[in-house]
Amino acid sequence: MGLKPELVEALKRVGFVNATEVQEHAIPVALEGKDMIVRAKTGTGKTGAFLVPILQNATHEHGVQALIIVPTRELALQVSQVAASLGTHVHQKVATVYGGASMNVQIDAIRRGASIIVGTPGRLLDLMGQGALRVDKIRFLVLDEADIMLDMGFVDDIDEILSMTPRERQTMLFSATLPQQIQGIARNHMKQEHQKITVGKEEEPTVATISHAYARAHGKAKFGTLLAYIDQFKPQKAIIFTATQREADLIHSVMVQQGHNTIVIHGGLTQAKREHSLQAFRQGARFMVATNVASRGLDIPDVTDVINFDAPDDAYQYIHRVGRSARMGKNGRAFTLIGVGQEKLVTDIQFDANVRLKELHLNTDQYRNLQLPMRGHGRFGDRRGGGGRFNDRRGGGGGGGFRGGYGERRGGRGGGEHRGGDRHGGGVGGGKFIRPGQRRD
Repeated sequence: MGLKPELVEALKRVGFVNATEVQEHAIPVALEGKDMIVRAKTGTGKTGAFLVPILQNATHEHGVQALIIVPTRELALQVSQVAASLGTHVHQKVATVYGGASMNVQIDAIRRGASIIVGTPGRLLDLMGQGALRVDKIRFLVLDEADIMLDMGFVDDIDEILSMTPRERQTMLFSATLPQQIQGIARNHMKQEHQKITVGKEEEPTVATISHAYARAHGKAKFGTLLAYIDQFKPQKAIIFTATQREADLIHSVMVQQGHNTIVIHGGLTQAKREHSLQAFRQGARFMVATNVASRGLDIPDVTDVINFDAPDDAYQYIHRVGRSARMGKNGRAFTLIGVGQEKLVTDIQFDANVRLKELHLNTDQYRNLQLPMRGHGRFGDRRGGGGRFNDRRGGGGGGGFRGGYGERRGGRGGGEHRGGDRHGGGVGGGKFIRPGQRRD
């Protein structure tokens, strides 16, 4: 590709020797300075496809030259790590900016001469508003996992950021899918002659090396079904997705109780704990229980299985979750628990993701009397009541204190409170019996 020798040497050091398909198509176009929209499945090497041309064409002038916008903190750290590893050899410094961390530390990193900024939209706008980050002279702008950022509601933030950058910049947009909003960004913020690159067939949004299956389970039976799947298929390394943070904590407790090497990650943890969990998972933990924070762009090598303990909201979310396995052409499995009333989701996933889900009938007999941790099982009670804060949004009882439902830790804020059950009344806690509206255990 005509790259400078020091960049070639840097690529070798981080294990980038043979270009992936998306890199073969995108890097030559980007090296010519052209704007481009790249649609490629997750896990195909998109990070290298935009970092290589930036590092090849960046100069040694003072100031920020490249702005890489990503949807989550974890992805920002991941991209920054690769950029820093490569950039050291070509004398380019990288700064990472995201919410939930010290703004002063991030400002110092920018002032120490960072030429490449990797960040999330909200923190970028904060720094730009304070004058700590100037983007009026950037030459390269990347929107990574663009469809996810739009899905997370960042479209206005992205419009604002792009409007503050020079029109003559080079813009590279990478996405697994291309919804209409992305076409709008292209019309408003990219050169008219931008190039569209599609890697893989349009009708195959997930990689072909993933097998897909599901099982029917509801309430407490979901735990036994999860454990039965693990017993039968023996995942080498798996991510278990849940709908809520407290659900993630509960499943983590059950997994540890059963002797499985498991960590947990969700937005309720401090950034330091989230980074520690990711590091532990990369270095040997077998299972990671996570909310959707882990479905967005993370590159975790060797994940063999993605398990949807809570079924995704739609096929779009399913595609991003299962993309955590079968990275870089490897084989993977996706397994989803389907509850009562969710049967249509199987059809939707098969149609929209163009995959076939096989129904599994797992032997859960040994987990029939599984005891959940003492803090109760909240959401997994009857959806109409009695399950604490994890209940159906329309009602149900509040948590019965620390030993009641999986509700408020301090106890008594379940029944009759906004934070538990029905907004207009209390109910029966998930553990000890409490009178409707009773505030204390």
